[in-house]
This record gives sequence, C-alpha cells and structure tokens, in this order.
Amino acid sequence: MIKRQSDFESRYNKFIHEVKQEIITGKIKPGEFILPENTLSKEYALSRVSIRKALAELVEEGLIEKIAGKGNRVTLPDDTQKQTLTLGWFSNSYEIEVIKQIIQRFEQLNPYIKINLEILPNDQYVYNLMQSFKHGTGPDVFMVSDYHYRQLMETDHLNLIDPYLPAHIDPMKDSYHQVFRMFSTENKMHVTPFVFSPVMICYNKRIFEKAGVLNDFHIEDWNDLLEVSRKTTHELNEDNLVNEYGFCFSSSTNRWPVFLLQNKGSFKDSTGTKPVMNSKENIEALEFCVDLMYKHQVSPIFSHGSNDLAENLFMREGAAMILTTYYFMNEFRDHKIQWDVIPPPKNKEVGTLLLGGALGVHVDSPNKPAAHALIDFMVSEEAQILIKKNGCTIPMLRKVAEDNTLLQPDIHPEHYNAFIETMPDAKTIKDLHLTIEEFELIEREMHFLWANMEKPEETCQRIQQLLE
Repeated sequence: MIKRQSDFESRYNKFIHEVKQEIITGKIKPGEFILPENTLSKEYALSRVSIRKALAELVEEGLIEKIAGKGNRVTLPDDTQKQTLTLGWFSNSYEIEVIKQIIQRFEQLNPYIKINLEILPNDQYVYNLMQSFKHGTGPDVFMVSDYHYRQLMETDHLNLIDPYLPAHIDPMKDSYHQVFRMFSTENKMHVTPFVFSPVMICYNKRIFEKAGVLNDFHIEDWNDLLEVSRKTTHELNEDNLVNEYGFCFSSSTNRWPVFLLQNKGSFKDSTGTKPVMNSKENIEALEFCVDLMYKHQVSPIFSHGSNDLAENLFMREGAAMILTTYYFMNEFRDHKIQWDVIPPPKNKEVGTLLLGGALGVHVDSPNKPAAHALIDFMVSEEAQILIKKNGCTIPMLRKVAEDNTLLQPDIHPEHYNAFIETMPDAKTIKDLHLTIEEFELIEREMHFLWANMEKPEETCQRIQQLLE
C-alpha cells in the first residue's frame, strides 16, 4: 500500500528537494550561504523547527555546513556527492575539443556535477542514440545537427526529447530566427540551438593574386563567378592536365542546391506538397553547374556526394574557390594556405543554405535540472565566446557571433563576418520541403547528371516522376 503524503510532508519534501537542486545545479555555489531560516520558514510555510530538521539532514548528507552566528553554507563536494551527467556528441564534429574546454569550465562552476562526454560514431548517429535510450544507457544531453533532428522528426522519435529552451534566451533578440526555425516543429522548440553555418565561398588568396584578381574583386553573380573561375584555372602542361581549378563544389544535397535557390528554383511548390523538379529555374541552375565542369572546365568532374573532395582539393591548393561551411573552415587552420570567405553569388536572387546544431535533453533523464543547467551554460555568453575564440564555427548567440574583438588572425579569416550578409536570405534544409528519403533519392538520381550521362532537363523530368 502506497502511503498518501500529508500537506506538511509535501511542503517538507519540496523544501529539501529544491535546496538540493539549487546546490547541485550551481545556483548556490560552495562557500555561499543559503537563505536565513526565518525566510525559508515563511517561503515554504514550515515552522523553524521543521526547517532546522531539514537543514540538519542536508548537513548529514554533507551538502551544507552550519556556521555558528552566520547560517548554513554550501560545502565543497566529494566524489560520492557529485551527480554524473552524460553528454552525447557525434564523432566527426569539429567542436569536440572546445566542448571539452566548456565541460571543464562548467564543472569548475558547478562542482556538484560531473560531465561524461560520450562520443558516438557519426554513421547512424540517430540510430545509435535511439538504441542507447532503448537500453537505458543513453546520454542525458545530446547534440543533434538539423539533419539528425529531421531524422528524429520523420521517424516519430521527437518524443525522446524533453523540450527545453533556457529562460534567458530570446530567439528574436539573441539569435537569428532562421536558426531557431530549423529546430522547431509546429511552432514548438524541442531543442536549444547551439551553433550554425550558412554555405559560403572560401577562396585562396595566393591563387587569386597569381591570377591577377585584384583585392577589391566582386563576385556578385554567376557571370562573375565564371569569370574569376576561368582566371584561376591553370593547366599543368601540354597534356592538358589541370594544376589548379578555379572552383569546386560537392554534389551533396547540402551544397549544390544553393544554385537552385539563387535561380528562384525549388524542389516543391510553396505549399510544400507538389514536386516542381522539372521547372525551368531548376534546369537552368543545373545547366550552370554542369557547364562549370564540362563546358568551361573550371571545376573538377565528380559523381559522388562527399564534401571532402572540395575541402581536400582546397587545402592542397588544387582549387581557388570552394562551396563550404564555417564548420569545414576549421580544417584550414593547420594548413599554410592563405584564405578568406565571401558570400555565394546570386543569379535571379540571393540565396544559400543554412545548417545548424542544437542540444536536446532525453525525456527519461533522471538528472533534468542538471541537464538544463548544462544547456544554460553552453548557450551562455562565456561558453559561446569559447566556441568563437577556438574555431570558425559560428556560435548561436548573436552578440558573440558578430563580435569582431573575438577574432584571431591565426584562426579566423579576415572577412569572417561575411555570414551576416547571407542570413536574411538563407534557407534551411527544412525550407526545401523534402523528406530525408526524398533527399537521398535525389542525390542518387543526380549521379547520372554529374557523370554527364544525361542532360539537366532529362534528370529533372525523371526525378519529378519519381517524386510524384
């Protein structure tokens, strides 16, 4: 038989629970005094005798110590008193090293919480997460990209996330609405945005200078992109082998669709239900992409969706320009190339893709207050500054993302803040109205086009029929 709690027992237990949580989550830190007994007595509607009895229990547990004439002070914890929180992260993240710094700082500020960083393989990351949750071994807090979030949404697994957004974060004031929109479903935020990046162009300064491209160059539209690509493409010898390509982009669906957006193209109509793959705008955009490779020969020929081709070519100075993200820019810091970043060009309109990462809390986590405290800190100004100062990844907090005083020449490109120009017109993968299954279908079917085995109109027509 389960005993029913009296009103007194409920208030008494509530008091002990709340004091414990404030200590464990760092709201009251070691060395600080909790409120006076008479104040606590009024706040919880308990007698001072009951308050003293409850405080004595906390003294017994080693959470506080009674200082004669001063009150009750929070103590430093020993290892047995610490609450362990697991933070899940995917293995190919560029932020892992700085996350370790953030964890170290969080543990200094919150000595009652110990963070266990669990790195999961990027391949089948969401599947591995779900399996760990199923077996009761999943992390309390976990990182998800916008792609992972869509996987959870489309497989009806958003119920694994306990929706949380720190009270101090105002999406409209403190960040960019597109960053929050990519992680919302039916106007509900399930996770807390952490970092983001639009797709941009990185260029090699040495190759530009060698080709006579002036420092005040402009790449406003596709014609400019083609002209600069021609100038910076160089043949190696009489065998027509190319030493340096002017431009390179991946056939991944988080790269080439920027050309569709720049030509007013889309995969589906404005309602997000009817496929429009065979539109004139899409065909024109794909013709431009294919012509860069086969007609103008300013971009290498490829038929796979790996982003590594472009980035590796760029680091070996085999490409003057690439489409990439601020995440991948972290790769360039250990290389001697001189590089900078500019917004992508436009054709009929301005447009690029926006990618992001966010933090979620497992719905069955037994440590939710501590989990919330960790997320609160990870999107605090202090932690977001660590993200900015230690890499190119853009922190979610707008005032930090746009703070030029945090830029370091050996880490950040000169025009790091070029992303600001792109944000008003950036579209998320969510805005393309495709399911992950449809994205994968399109990526497979595009191989025939990239291999120059069919014309853009044929590819678009065939994909249109498959989507229908």
